[in-house]
Amino acid sequence: MSYSSEEIEALVRKVVNRVMGEGQTGSSAQFSSGKRPLIDADLIQQHPPNSTYLLPTNALITPLARQAALERHIQLQEGSDSQPKPTTNKTAIALGADHGGYALKETLKKMLATTHPDYEVVDCGTHSTDSVDYPDFAYAVAQLVGTGRAWRGIIIDGAGIGSCMTANKVPGVLAAMCYDQATAVNSREHNNANVLTLGAGLIGPNLAQQIVQTWLATDFGGDRHARRVDKIWAIEKRFNK
Repeated sequence: MSYSSEEIEALVRKVVNRVMGEGQTGSSAQFSSGKRPLIDADLIQQHPPNSTYLLPTNALITPLARQAALERHIQLQEGSDSQPKPTTNKTAIALGADHGGYALKETLKKMLATTHPDYEVVDCGTHSTDSVDYPDFAYAVAQLVGTGRAWRGIIIDGAGIGSCMTANKVPGVLAAMCYDQATAVNSREHNNANVLTLGAGLIGPNLAQQIVQTWLATDFGGDRHARRVDKIWAIEKRFNK
């Protein structure tokens, strides 16, 4: 008798649930307090290829999940916390790019490691110049920010526009495409942007680094700006019921 991959995955979940003393099932099964979260193939297949999947602490990973990660060229990064907020004492910044932004992503990653060693940079891919689709990596960054697992996000593609549009579809994200230091200041001070998008085809590496440094250093202005940003969140809530 032969089984499909879906049937095998269901059997694995059933056995693990029985061993852990938990009766819940499903592709995103999370065990109760003190139990270990289960990562199965469904979760991995929902993640963009050529990216990094942050594993919850002490997670159980099924064999089919590892196979799916291998086939999709997804790096499984262990040790991240499953709670919405990072528990690390560093500030987590999610960094992602498509093939057009790969070189600039690597430049920014090195800059952040040198000038801001207190930041924990989470590289969401891509990891080469092979052609990929920018929405996959924009989503990978945005979902970390939107769920609170990253403090800020930076996404690079050719123009920065498509990634900005994608990121703003994720609840909890306020993404801004910036092309100079003035727009970087405005997006933070006036709009409280938590995701920055850049166009590698429009700006050079020196300007990009200046924009990132300015954006990270600028605080939200609050006051009348807070009232306006609250109205943005209110619009989001209308469509997320």
